[in-house]
Amino acid sequence: MKRLALMSAVATFAFGFIVAGTALANNAWGNYHWARTSNPFTLKLGDNVSTAWDSYLATASNDWTQSSVLNTTVVPGQAINGAICAPSAGRVEVCNAKYGPTGWVGIAQIWTDNNSHIVQARAAMNDFYLSKKPYNTPAWKRYVMCQEVGHALGLDHQNETSNNANLGSCMDYTNDPDGGAGGASASDPSNEHPNAHDYAQLEAIYAHGDSYNSYDTSSPAALPGGPGRGNNLDEPSGWGRLVSGSAKGSGGSVAVYARDLGGGQKLITFVIWAE
Repeated sequence: MKRLALMSAVATFAFGFIVAGTALANNAWGNYHWARTSNPFTLKLGDNVSTAWDSYLATASNDWTQSSVLNTTVVPGQAINGAICAPSAGRVEVCNAKYGPTGWVGIAQIWTDNNSHIVQARAAMNDFYLSKKPYNTPAWKRYVMCQEVGHALGLDHQNETSNNANLGSCMDYTNDPDGGAGGASASDPSNEHPNAHDYAQLEAIYAHGDSYNSYDTSSPAALPGGPGRGNNLDEPSGWGRLVSGSAKGSGGSVAVYARDLGGGQKLITFVIWAE
């Protein structure tokens, strides 16, 4: 069942702000969003993950489909395999592989046109870290998968402090994704799924209409100029300049990079650094 308007619930969050009497969340990732002519729209998640990750991808897809403005559906991947996680126009390619000691547990990347519309995206989970402690648990894998897909929809973190009590959202940075005993609070909630705040933010992001569908590659207007894919998508050398957060090895938890592709088109990379 599609989730109904969640504004009254979101009003309890300190992160909200009031516009024309409606409470809106504020964890949007810039102004980036998929162009679409109507809601709800259906975004394809390309399955390039191993069988060990299939259930986590399915859970994330089901979770985000609870939004009232969009659906996600898992389809066969087009990225060759998890290790070569190339993006595909009009969809999100989701991958896992042992990418090595890159410093990141997970990354999400979006390619945008000159109107801040997302035209393709990828989300990658690094098994180099996620196969060892403390990350090799179902809670960590659900949390990272949910968050990276959420970034590909246009969401940012709700909070970027990892050692405080959980907010109950996979868009809340944490070092204790399952919550409860062992973390900052013995009674805080799990951060393995979206919460009402995330769904309300999606409603805010996708409240307006667009003239074309960037998730539909049959539309000739979906990829104006054809954004380039670039090289070294798994390393900072291919991400452009650091625009927020911390660089690799500096002790920070998250980072956002932006690379100018020309013609107003950009590659934006959101990084979860291993702690």
